[in-house]
Amino acid sequence: MPTTVKEMLEAANAAVPRISAHEAKEMHGKPNVVFVDLREPPEVAASGKVPGALAIPRGLLEFRADPDSALHEAAFDRAKTIITYCASGGRAAMAGKTLKDMGYTDVRNLGGFKDWAEAGGQVEGG
Repeated sequence: MPTTVKEMLEAANAAVPRISAHEAKEMHGKPNVVFVDLREPPEVAASGKVPGALAIPRGLLEFRADPDSALHEAAFDRAKTIITYCASGGRAAMAGKTLKDMGYTDVRNLGGFKDWAEAGGQVEGG
């Protein structure tokens, strides 16, 4: 049975808790927390990113998160808290659900980068 984007987003939002920018700021910099920016490189270049965040376009996430992949990113660790974000939260929600499906248990959706910046979160680059 076909699934719509709306249904996929509803499932993702049900599986991955949304956190506020203030909650994310409190978690930032802790050794057991990894931030993942899922925007495309031009988006990150235009506005910057959360300091220390992994900049991984949504289309490469599975390859970078899978320990058996040749493209695996060493910072991905199933024992860590993974915080995803993008421009408005949709890609972050779907990516978070994908990570949960891949065995990551503590995944949270910050939503949009603008939420972080508007809450006074530090920005690197841009």
